[in-house]
Amino acid sequence: MGEVHVLDHPLISDKLTRMRRASTSSQDFRLLLKEISLLMGYEVTRDFETIPATVETPICMGTFPMLKENFFTIVPILRAGIGMVDGFLELMPFAHVGHVGVYRDEETHQPVEYYFKMPEGVERSKIIVVDPMLATGGSAADVIDSLKARGCTDIRLVNLVAAPEGVKRVQERHPDIDIYVAAVDEKLNKNAYIVPGLGDAGDRIFGTK
Repeated sequence: MGEVHVLDHPLISDKLTRMRRASTSSQDFRLLLKEISLLMGYEVTRDFETIPATVETPICMGTFPMLKENFFTIVPILRAGIGMVDGFLELMPFAHVGHVGVYRDEETHQPVEYYFKMPEGVERSKIIVVDPMLATGGSAADVIDSLKARGCTDIRLVNLVAAPEGVKRVQERHPDIDIYVAAVDEKLNKNAYIVPGLGDAGDRIFGTK
């Protein structure tokens, strides 16, 4: 069973509180999101394996740990997930970036994938799916469906703020997936917004309504 990891580091918590403020500008919101993403990245990647490598320092030869694998893919869920990419790339500049866009048909209520672009051989990659909000969990579960359908197996989900309903939905659909969040809030309201949340992350990132 996948685990839910709440990354309540003091610096993450402080930055998240500042993002929650309605008065925070889009510029500051984007910067804080980038900073939190970088900080969360340290914990998300904590279990990545290393192997011994022999290198020559300015003093002598030595054996030191290096990453065992070098194929990592950051997958933002469009559009708000784009706001988390720069933080992860600052931590892992060697990573690839894929994109997935999904919406729900208003009549059939079935997920419709309108965009899917991944690096070649992504099924061999360690994948980090990112999206600031895990509200109903529908989009995240659908994106994980799409990745698994294409042979991907090593997937983890990273969200800034989650609702219990979204966590439950992803766990029910994908019990093998670990979820990393900065906070699990109280609930969803009737409009499927997280309470207390921080509003519509996409609108706050891009200054739209």
